[in-house]
Amino acid sequence: MSRSYGQHCGLARALDVVGDRWNLLIVRQLLVAPARYRELLDGLPGVATNLLADRLRDLETAGVVERLLAEEGNVIMYALTPWGAELREPIEGLIRWSTPLMTRGPGGDHFRAEWLVVALPALLRDKSAARRSSTVGIAVDGQLLQVQATPSGMEVSLPDGRDLDAVVRADASIVLGLAAGVLTLDDTLGLVDIEGDEAAVRAVFNPRGANAEGSLRR
Repeated sequence: MSRSYGQHCGLARALDVVGDRWNLLIVRQLLVAPARYRELLDGLPGVATNLLADRLRDLETAGVVERLLAEEGNVIMYALTPWGAELREPIEGLIRWSTPLMTRGPGGDHFRAEWLVVALPALLRDKSAARRSSTVGIAVDGQLLQVQATPSGMEVSLPDGRDLDAVVRADASIVLGLAAGVLTLDDTLGLVDIEGDEAAVRAVFNPRGANAEGSLRR
């Protein structure tokens, strides 16, 4: 690593590894899925290609990231090691902590719908006790994500081909507000479009009231 805090402290030593600019955002991308270098570059608007290469090398040396050979063709993929994947928990904590910072909306910031694959599980964590199981698609900026709600928890992923009980279409700020509990479905009349079973959507965003009939007009 380029520099160290030189402190015998777990936080300081963790920051020695992931505290440099872009490192945790690289981890965020790899929490979505293993990626090629070009995919990482596309998913990190504003990062310089030489800086990304430097950061990947540092993270690989530290044991956070590893290189794998893709199944199709002779292509290098970057992935988190098992130890690197343990960063999901502190990253989710930071996402929950950021809720007051997100209320002002995106402004001129970049946004990619795939980032919700990491953000939504963090925000839905306290809503894990759904009374019914449902699988809901979340469509943001033309990209579809999949949320599966069960009595044992929530799982967010890219679509895997399973049937969806409903599809929700809304702006990212609305989806984040619903997931964080800042908004309810009844607050978002005219801002959210639901196709399919509204009760399935409530099982995701309002799991304790999921058995109640919805009142959202479509």
